[in-house]
Amino acid sequence: MTRTAPFDPTVTDVAPGPATGDADGRDTLLRRLVRIGSRPGPWRRGRILAAPALLLGFLMLCHARIPNGFGNPGSLIESFLPWFGLCVPVLLACALWRRSASAVVALLLPITVWLSMFGGMLTDKSRAGAAGFTVATHNVGADNPDPAATARDLVGSKADVLALEEITAQAEPAYEKGLAKAYPYHTVMGTIGLWSKLPLSDTRMVDIAQDAGPLGAAKPLAVKEADARALRATVTTDRGPLAVYVAHLGSVRVMPRKGFWTESRDRGVPALAEAMAADEHERVVLLGDLNGTLDDRAFVPLTSRMTSAQEAAGDGFGFSYPATFPVARIDQILVRGVTPDSSWVLPGTGSDHLPVAARISW
Repeated sequence: MTRTAPFDPTVTDVAPGPATGDADGRDTLLRRLVRIGSRPGPWRRGRILAAPALLLGFLMLCHARIPNGFGNPGSLIESFLPWFGLCVPVLLACALWRRSASAVVALLLPITVWLSMFGGMLTDKSRAGAAGFTVATHNVGADNPDPAATARDLVGSKADVLALEEITAQAEPAYEKGLAKAYPYHTVMGTIGLWSKLPLSDTRMVDIAQDAGPLGAAKPLAVKEADARALRATVTTDRGPLAVYVAHLGSVRVMPRKGFWTESRDRGVPALAEAMAADEHERVVLLGDLNGTLDDRAFVPLTSRMTSAQEAAGDGFGFSYPATFPVARIDQILVRGVTPDSSWVLPGTGSDHLPVAARISW
């Protein structure tokens, strides 16, 4: 049995008000519009990302102005300058993730600078031509476990002239024996040597150490030759004489109290450049382990007078050290008065360096 409420004439019907759900919906839409309006646009987003992009560009553009004060920061940065390009894709990915137009535009500076400096290294610049004359250089490594195998590998390079650095007294007989048949002419001074298929003459040491003996007295010639790190010889070719220099500049170190220590190397560069500038021969080649990349300002005395075979006729960056994962080209072939036709890196031989070679013509 259903009961109904008694009729009350004092109660009147009231029209229903707006639904609560509709009011909440309008409030939500309003808040969303406010958030969209206050959200930074693509040109305002990512300004923090734009700053390192611009800094990267200016760092590469103005690397020569970075002072070489304590720790040689300028030379250290220049030694690994090509690798700064790896920062670009990282910053680009972050800019796209943030949808930042300002960061993307800022990246145009480091991209442009890097391409202007190293874009040419991405192409093969070798030139086809006559057989030419092949030169090679290799730091064979003082700790090389198998000098005889290294000698066999180097014979396979078929170079006309072969320069070796870091030859130990124990390993020297193995190199002389292994290279004798292919290279009947050779000279060794200190820890460097030159092997040639053609006659050598006017062979002499080049003093790049310039170290004095006790109490400032000059070292005897025999002592200097035993410690020689550079030599010069004339190779007799059917197209005239070719002056060949072999050099192993001083090592560099990253030291806690000195930073990037390059004193020994930097002292040898101007001495070597001076000796080569005074050479009377028109055609000159420098082969050796220079313990530095040619982007390093320390090598200006050499690079201002000579041409890098790798930069002129190479394919890629031609990194040569360390052999297991090369990150820098510190083994160099520089020329004057001849034309580099091609330049390449040879396979590993058991040393911590890779051999490098170049074909030249004149």
